[in-house]
Amino acid sequence: MKKRVEDSQTEQTYLMRPIYLNEYGNLFGGQLMEWIDEIASIVAMRHSEADITTACIDNLNFKEGATVNDVIVLRGKITYVGRTSMEVRVDTYVESRHGIRKVINRAYVVMVAVDEHHHPIPVPGLIVESESEKAEWEGGEKRYALRKERRREGY
Repeated sequence: MKKRVEDSQTEQTYLMRPIYLNEYGNLFGGQLMEWIDEIASIVAMRHSEADITTACIDNLNFKEGATVNDVIVLRGKITYVGRTSMEVRVDTYVESRHGIRKVINRAYVVMVAVDEHHHPIPVPGLIVESESEKAEWEGGEKRYALRKERRREGY
């Protein structure tokens, strides 16, 4: 069975509050990482229809900050699947009062579907339809190969 990217796509919105700030008045990176892991988990659970575990955060680029009363939007989607793993792209935006979004972070998270004994289990394939989905899939293949090479090197 294969699923489409839209089948598991997820969006979450937060209002920046003082508890989410670092000492400089910007969004605390650890808080953003928690939100990224959470949305990636939801996307992966929806795709696999199984319990999941985070294998790695493959890429995490902080482009800009966010401050109090900013609206933060995280969008997650499957970009690549292996036998038991799923790569989830999570884009984080600051949304203006006019609904215009500006990317402040992009992350790729690898999730693995697991059974009740926490052993990896197969996941559904992915139907890639649009040109952007095909480009993400090809990028996912390259990132998968790089992760595999790093494991061989002991990382």
